Amino acid sequence: MSSDTNAPTGKHLIIRQTGKPAETLEIEDFSPRPPETGEVLVRILAAPINPADLNTIEGTYGVKLELPATPGVEGCGEVVASGDSAFQAGDRVIFLRRADTWATHTTVAADSLFKLPPGIDPLQAAMLKVNPATAWRLLHGIEAAVKGDWIVQNAGNSAVGRCVIQLARDLGIRTVSFVRRAELMDELRKLGADHVFLDDDEGLAAAKSALGGAKAALAFNAVGGESALRVMKLLREGGTHITYGAMGRKPLTLPNGLLIFRDIRVRGLWVTRWVENAPAAEVHAVYQDLATRVAAGRLLQPVDTTFSLDEYHQALARLDAPQRAGKVLFTP
Repeated sequence: MSSDTNAPTGKHLIIRQTGKPAETLEIEDFSPRPPETGEVLVRILAAPINPADLNTIEGTYGVKLELPATPGVEGCGEVVASGDSAFQAGDRVIFLRRADTWATHTTVAADSLFKLPPGIDPLQAAMLKVNPATAWRLLHGIEAAVKGDWIVQNAGNSAVGRCVIQLARDLGIRTVSFVRRAELMDELRKLGADHVFLDDDEGLAAAKSALGGAKAALAFNAVGGESALRVMKLLREGGTHITYGAMGRKPLTLPNGLLIFRDIRVRGLWVTRWVENAPAAEVHAVYQDLATRVAAGRLLQPVDTTFSLDEYHQALARLDAPQRAGKVLFTP
């Protein structure tokens, strides 16, 4: 067991009750817990602010925290001290399970870590757990798309949507993406999107014309409501519609005819369930593939700004800035 003889001091963000993040978050000093056997103490290098984090603080997410708690579902860090032979001081890692990452340090079970390849950017690595893996599971986890297939998705400019486009580009899978603003179209085409349309009825008509009678194998929905129905209408018979988000806060409306006569399958995806329940070898193989792509610059997510933990009010305010272009991260 390796250890740091000088025990570090740290800071973490903490909530004692659920509510609006700007009103419930506090920052305080703490003493990181030294690792016991099978545990690792990690210094956090970067941790993104995800919608799931905000929903958890608000008390509206599917998982409830035992309070008081430090938020943070993903992040990248460097091993400080290890109680497990698989990790040594200096190793760069990401967290495969929620790990209180809005902090300078965290102590976690060694089997919840994934060791990163050399040379990977810590900001990109900090965003590796959720969005790239969600995109991978959308393409492979329920019904596998194959080379030459079409997939359709709304929220094409979202972090997951961008990851879908980049993975599909390299796998030979063709994409139709819907977005809310026309100025996003060229950017996604440069990323590798085959077709990009506005997420409205005119965009749906344009997509049908561009496909020329072809139909999609898979449809990915992160919005709900009418947007979810539009991508569903582009599915082939027996195609699968997968919901992984609800940004529009509107329920799905499923026309009877699509279910009865087209045999459309409707599924949901929560990548956390896969990480927790799939064989460890399978999970690590997927993250090894994704990390290699990130390190090579083939799978990237835009970063808007970074903030220290002390600047958490500014970080939360930046999330609502109309000019924000990418993720906001803490870099403790």
